[in-house]
Amino acid sequence: MFVVGTGRCGTMTFTRAAEHLTNFTAGHETRARQVGDERFRYDADHVEADNRLSWFLGPLAQRFDRKTTLYVHLTRDRSEVIDSYLRRFDNDFRASIVRAFGHGILTRVRDWSPTEKREVCAMYVDSVTSNLEHFLRGQCSISMQLEELPTQFENFVDLIGGQGDLNAMLSELGVRHNASPQPG
Repeated sequence: MFVVGTGRCGTMTFTRAAEHLTNFTAGHETRARQVGDERFRYDADHVEADNRLSWFLGPLAQRFDRKTTLYVHLTRDRSEVIDSYLRRFDNDFRASIVRAFGHGILTRVRDWSPTEKREVCAMYVDSVTSNLEHFLRGQCSISMQLEELPTQFENFVDLIGGQGDLNAMLSELGVRHNASPQPG
């Protein structure tokens, strides 16, 4: 089972809640540093949250049965995601996905202006969202929103036949994990 999205949409929070499932393992970007077949070596009873999987939709479709693999498309208010990426655009994290998009996919050597950075972040969010929406039309999938997770997560647990401490799962949803630094 895969939790996919733009990033900055609550995948870490979702994972922390799913870690309280006793009949599934859960992880966040657990194979992100792997290449080749190793990148996709996930156990059957595992919940993997990784926004970078949105760039590997073809290989996922080739390796995992579309009738038995559940995809959770996790979303968050678009402007909140854009703002979060904008705050991280110039950080020191070498593997920044939005900076890689802004300088690698959009092929830009020189720096972007502040206005252009916001446009790059918006284009990234819109592109990933569109790619996922089109891919997921042919897959077993559900959509969940970060802002609605406290009410939607229990339904998710029921859907997958999840077992574990539901109160512990729900308490994780009130914690901000991996939050971007706030301006000021």
